[in-house]
Amino acid sequence: MNCLKINSKLQIPLDEIRFSFARSSGPGGQNVNKVSSKAILRWKPNQLTQVEIERLSVKFARYWAIKTGEVVITSQCQRDAVQNKNNCLEKFVKILKEVIKTPKKRIPTKPTKSSIKRRLEDKAKHSLKKQNRKLTAES
Repeated sequence: MNCLKINSKLQIPLDEIRFSFARSSGPGGQNVNKVSSKAILRWKPNQLTQVEIERLSVKFARYWAIKTGEVVITSQCQRDAVQNKNNCLEKFVKILKEVIKTPKKRIPTKPTKSSIKRRLEDKAKHSLKKQNRKLTAES
């Protein structure tokens, strides 16, 4: 069975991915009204966890069809349907790799003692500068 390998844990059978083709928009000469070269990829994320689906729907909202719960990726940058189909698959793999990767949890840090000292010294210098301006303006 042909599978699209995302990583070592996730492989998507190609029969789960549906492709359709439509006419591309924009300029393209005489062929634009005759040839359906725009590729549309549709996939229902059954193999992803709920957390990954949530991450997909938030981070890649433009590829997420809310009504159907599908990933919808289109490509019309090439004049050939096969090239657009391959482009859709490349986008699809890139998106899934990013969704599967769990984000690193941020550990908040505290400023160092020397940076606090430097900041307070800078504030004192700035304050002194403004006080000197005030004194020179009054005299």
